[in-house]
Amino acid sequence: MRILTGLQPSGKLHIGNYFGAMEPAVKLQDQGEAFYFIADYHAMTSMTDAATLRENVRELAIDFLACGLDPEKATIFRQSDIPEVNELAWILSTVCPMGLLQRCHSYKDKVDRGVDANHALFAYPALMAADILLYDANLVPVGKDQKQHLEVTRDLAGKINDKFGEGTLVVPEAQIKDATSVVPGLDGQKMSKSYGNTIPLTPPTTMKALRKTIMKIITTSHEVAEAKPTEGSTVIALYQLFADEAAVQTMIDEHGFTGEEGKGYGHFKQQLFDAYWEKFTAVRAKREELEGNLDYVQQVIANGAEKAREESAKVLDRVRKVVGLR
Repeated sequence: MRILTGLQPSGKLHIGNYFGAMEPAVKLQDQGEAFYFIADYHAMTSMTDAATLRENVRELAIDFLACGLDPEKATIFRQSDIPEVNELAWILSTVCPMGLLQRCHSYKDKVDRGVDANHALFAYPALMAADILLYDANLVPVGKDQKQHLEVTRDLAGKINDKFGEGTLVVPEAQIKDATSVVPGLDGQKMSKSYGNTIPLTPPTTMKALRKTIMKIITTSHEVAEAKPTEGSTVIALYQLFADEAAVQTMIDEHGFTGEEGKGYGHFKQQLFDAYWEKFTAVRAKREELEGNLDYVQQVIANGAEKAREESAKVLDRVRKVVGLR
């Protein structure tokens, strides 16, 4: 089984990225041949500063390695190091109906939020399809928000196969973990850098700064002595990502305490912070080690690009022949 996923280097990674993509990807590296790419072409739809983009690529590589990606088991590379991806995206575009792209929610959502409606943003799903199909990927772990783009990928692969011969492209399957498909942010919406509601994967400065961020989670106005609602609680939803079932149930029960036994939201947020801090202790230590050995990080990316190009060349050569380019 060949597994593939990618992450955009569009800013500081947050725990939504971790639970939605990075943790599943790291676990899957023991279950098949894994290819993980840093999507710098995609990031260009929202970033224009070259220095920031280069820094974000490096930071994302460090985060992925710190979270447990093993270069001996998985191939990590930079998307722009594989020029074949743009050629395949063009070939896919020749069978891609305009209506398929127009129906994509991501494009409409970003335009509604003020992102420039450029061609790259509109054609994003075709390039994403090429990212996946270029490596004969069987399984693609994605967040719930990317499910539609994976469906576009499957559709385009099917159109190529129908037009030029069955088996030209492998039709991939999506893996979406329902429990972590949408991680809530500080305001209860989906955690996203675009919304400015994220909890960073690693602290921006200090433990104190991270704790201050978690204390900003929006809650109700109930007093300490009052019972507090658990339905739709962002604190509980986030705590479930870190704590075992018994601990989560205890927090839920304590929301119902009243009078002198009542617990304030500060108490619950502190529990969440403690669980977060413990969860990522090893990640922070590994990250510090990698930051002191950037040559190693760059070599890992270079080695990954070499292997990825070997595999992408095989697929593209096959496609070129059936469509008549060779």
